[in-house]
Amino acid sequence: MIISGRIGAIRAIPQIPKNKRRLSLIALCVFAGFVFTSCNKNSSESAKNNQNNPVPVSVDRAGKANVPLIVNAVGVVEAYAVVSVKSQVAGVLQKIHFREGKFVKKGDPLFSIDPRPFEAMVKQAEAVLARDMASLENAKKDEERFGALAKEGFVSKEKLGQSQTSSSTLEAIVRADMAALDNARLQRSYCDIKAPISGVTGSLTFDEGNLVKVSDDKPMVTIRTIKPIRVSFTAPERLLGEIRNAMSQRKLPVRASLSDRAEAVETGFVEYIENTVDASTGAITLKALFDNGERILWPGQFVKVSLELGMIEGAVVVPAQAVQTGQSGQYVAVVEKDMTARIQPVRTGVTFNGQTVIESGLSGGETVITDGYIRVKPGVKVEIKTGGQAKAATL
Repeated sequence: MIISGRIGAIRAIPQIPKNKRRLSLIALCVFAGFVFTSCNKNSSESAKNNQNNPVPVSVDRAGKANVPLIVNAVGVVEAYAVVSVKSQVAGVLQKIHFREGKFVKKGDPLFSIDPRPFEAMVKQAEAVLARDMASLENAKKDEERFGALAKEGFVSKEKLGQSQTSSSTLEAIVRADMAALDNARLQRSYCDIKAPISGVTGSLTFDEGNLVKVSDDKPMVTIRTIKPIRVSFTAPERLLGEIRNAMSQRKLPVRASLSDRAEAVETGFVEYIENTVDASTGAITLKALFDNGERILWPGQFVKVSLELGMIEGAVVVPAQAVQTGQSGQYVAVVEKDMTARIQPVRTGVTFNGQTVIESGLSGGETVITDGYIRVKPGVKVEIKTGGQAKAATL
């Protein structure tokens, strides 16, 4: 049928019979099923081939060696002694005799406080003492005179007793005056503040001319002793017995080094062990003493600490990279004779020169995987890489 109009002629589209459309749909479904089956077969064959391919790995032998028992830790440097200097008297700060951050020796002058009020107190105490000593001297003379007259009967015993009492009273007063004079001189000596220890001074909290009070909370300056100096660090609780046993036989050497200066190493000795184990961390705290002659160590620094306890004879060791950590703890992958991998849980000890001590889990002689862990699973086939190529090997 043809329709005519202003926009032209349009021919009618002929209808496709229903039986032909049904045949086309069936053919399309058959083709899609064939393609899906073919792809699924190829994927299965590919996965099967990948599963059968050995995993290339690098290996090493678990050996035995004498390993020094060294405890490595991170330590904190602490001043050997810390003194906060405060004034024991109130007064105007007249003079500061040092510069901040400088080293001072014990007994060096630090501060001078206006001594005039205390010098006046000393003079007053001296005058009171002189007066009472004169009175005591006169009372003793009266006691001697009344004693002689009493023997001849010219003075009553009552008068003699009064004289003796007066003399004893004045002796006590003189002793009190002497104590007051000593205290006045002591207060005067507090005006000259000297370094109580040798060390490095910190920041000043007062300037010359300030009024210093005994009740001031802030110290005038803080001095820290850095020669010698201490380093505090921790060790596992399980080593407590070995550390105590070693300390009973000899001094335990400790090496401390700075992370940014490997050549800057100080050697000291364990001074003491804290008297309790930290229940929250299961660690013990140790304090090591260092001479620090070159002043390499400074209070507040973090340093690498190595504590040498002794020698482990015939320890089972593996390369450090062979030890992995999983959800159940540490483990190594052992290559069996049939070239399959086995996951072996282990308990590790110290690491020295790239070798980790295996305390339990291996007996020595096992072949362990050191590289290629990503695809290694229990029972998977492996092949050992040699010279960059993966080659099959018989163990």
